Amino acid sequence: MSSSFALTHASISSTHSESALREDSIFVRVVCMSAVFLLMWFVSDISTVGCSDSDGENMYGLDGEELAYADFNKQEFIYPLPPFIDPMTVPGGYESSVAFQHTCRENMKLFGKALIVLFLMCLCTDAPSAVMIYTRDEVEFGEKNYLICYVTGFYPAPVNVSWTKNGQKVTEGSSINVPYLNKDWTFTQISRLQFTPQQGDIYSCAVQHLALTEPLTKIYEVEASARSDPGVGPSVFCGVGLTLGLLGVAAGTFFLVKGNECS
Repeated sequence: MSSSFALTHASISSTHSESALREDSIFVRVVCMSAVFLLMWFVSDISTVGCSDSDGENMYGLDGEELAYADFNKQEFIYPLPPFIDPMTVPGGYESSVAFQHTCRENMKLFGKALIVLFLMCLCTDAPSAVMIYTRDEVEFGEKNYLICYVTGFYPAPVNVSWTKNGQKVTEGSSINVPYLNKDWTFTQISRLQFTPQQGDIYSCAVQHLALTEPLTKIYEVEASARSDPGVGPSVFCGVGLTLGLLGVAAGTFFLVKGNECS
């Protein structure tokens, strides 16, 4: 069973500024549903739709994982899960998302002012309960990889995630998914940063949210234990080991012969 939310829930824009309360910048998302529109059963299969005058989203999820979402800038449906798990596909997903956006904006025209009042009535906030940073794949020096900044337990959506490398802000190669609804009515969001590991590099992800007075920051340091090209070290080690082994065999043979002569 799928639960679709087409323009019946309101939240503030991604900047969370006071100007976001203006009618033209209210971003319709799944935010106030826990207090108002509960005429549905929450199940593990979920679809969310949201829009504003200049932005929009459409996401499908299952069992706490984001399966697919519409990228209206690239005009395509994105499947963020790795290919080895054989992810599901949504035939006509992007075309359906465009149609949902049309319906969404029509509803905004009808209920825009009411949604502002609704948002103010249910303005409750929860700061993220957990922020984690980790790599998608095993780290190998010089091999492209992804850093994952996992943020969960916050309300309302969304969060803002920024990245740094060695103290310098990084924007190229970063992305963030649409907010995913948890079973406790909070949200999860995941930001990704493509990077090439080099020993000693230090990365950070900083999370900003309406309920936070200062960003939550997590650090990832590329450690020397990461895998790299074997180089000459292992070859030298194996050579020394082999030499010592041969010397041991020779010494053992010598003492064995001498022992037989003495007897």
